[in-house]
Amino acid sequence: MAVNDRNRPVYMISVAAQLAGVHPQTLRTYEQKGLVTPQRTSGNTRMYSQADIERLELINELTSEGINLAGVIRILDLQGRLDERDQELDDLHKRVRRLADRVHELETRESVKSLVRASDLPPVLRRLP
Repeated sequence: MAVNDRNRPVYMISVAAQLAGVHPQTLRTYEQKGLVTPQRTSGNTRMYSQADIERLELINELTSEGINLAGVIRILDLQGRLDERDQELDDLHKRVRRLADRVHELETRESVKSLVRASDLPPVLRRLP
């Protein structure tokens, strides 16, 4: 499933609660505590995405292991920070690869210039930009 599809709100609260294995009131409580933020329709109906359902499943897993909601909030916050750092690291790796490609390109260009200058070509052809 594409990332945009995962974030598209498609489930009303009753369906989301059933998919997540909780009571609709639990979803309201989670929303009040900031654990999940469903999107709202123009009529103010809560709509949950697949990403929300996955988050709710993680919350259920953590609470079933005995972690209270304050602990769950802290864990989710830390997970969000780790996800941000992972994205930053991916971006830096891409930048390093682009820079390495550019260095290789410049080194190749300089090597070609050196070969041309050292060759038996007429002087006018040895002057490359």
